[in-house]
Amino acid sequence: MAPIDAIVAMTGGMTTASVFRVEAGPRKYLLRIEGEPSPLRNPHQYKSMAIAAAARIAPEVHYVDEVARVAVMDFVEQVPVKAFPGGPAALARALGELLSRVQATPVFPYYVHYPDIVARLVAHVRRTGLFADGVLDPHVRRLELVSKAYEAGATKLVSSHNDPTPGNILFDGKRLWLIDWESACRNDPLVDIAIVLDGVVRAPAHEEIFLTAWLGRAPDEDVRARLEVTRALTRLYYAGVFFSASAAAAWVKGDCNPSAPSVADFQQAIQTGRLKAGTPENWHIRGKMFLASFMSGIATPGFGGPAS
Repeated sequence: MAPIDAIVAMTGGMTTASVFRVEAGPRKYLLRIEGEPSPLRNPHQYKSMAIAAAARIAPEVHYVDEVARVAVMDFVEQVPVKAFPGGPAALARALGELLSRVQATPVFPYYVHYPDIVARLVAHVRRTGLFADGVLDPHVRRLELVSKAYEAGATKLVSSHNDPTPGNILFDGKRLWLIDWESACRNDPLVDIAIVLDGVVRAPAHEEIFLTAWLGRAPDEDVRARLEVTRALTRLYYAGVFFSASAAAAWVKGDCNPSAPSVADFQQAIQTGRLKAGTPENWHIRGKMFLASFMSGIATPGFGGPAS
């Protein structure tokens, strides 16, 4: 084995894991050390990642210690996704094909029913005291209705990444990779699709390309109706993720106002520097915008990251 020449800490995102780039001779590896396990921790992430790596969807895995929660894999040198050959339309097609490949792998282990994990996350946010009592009651009531609609269209579960946000989609100059398999397990096939539509494929014309590449055919009305319900659940899930991050940073307590700015106003605040990326304030406002989208179906602000 080559001696280690450098270990460089990687920063960014909301993960509790410690991530390092390890340089050893001509090779570069990613060392990921998971943080303290939470009650929502997925116990199947490493097995799912190994299946994805065998299918060359995830980078090659060299070492895993599930007890110590440590993994070593190839490091992917990123090229800005804006440089993807063929532009956004080709990227949409490639993403649809990539998720089709994920769903065609040997099925990942089962962890939890998706509406249940969403409900657990919302319950956690309510316990943090981030919002005043009663503020999230309308959202809980809507979750009950959405969950019933979701159950009415239950479908076969498949291998699912469950977090294909822009920061977890890497382009190496030739092809796409998916990284960070912390949430990966067996799930509804539309969960990954809904997340990509809110994070990367945001133009209606590109949405059609993406869905057709994923399905291998044009989506019918049943798929679109099912997608609308699933998209509501994924939006509430990410509202919970952003709120959990801002609550952990003690951003505010007892917030009485769940209203959110428009996407245009939010983007202007980012561009002018009034709102900084990667801050608890940013997470809190993004959470409110995903919460508003869950209720009304309006556009989300996206997730941030290199692919947005």
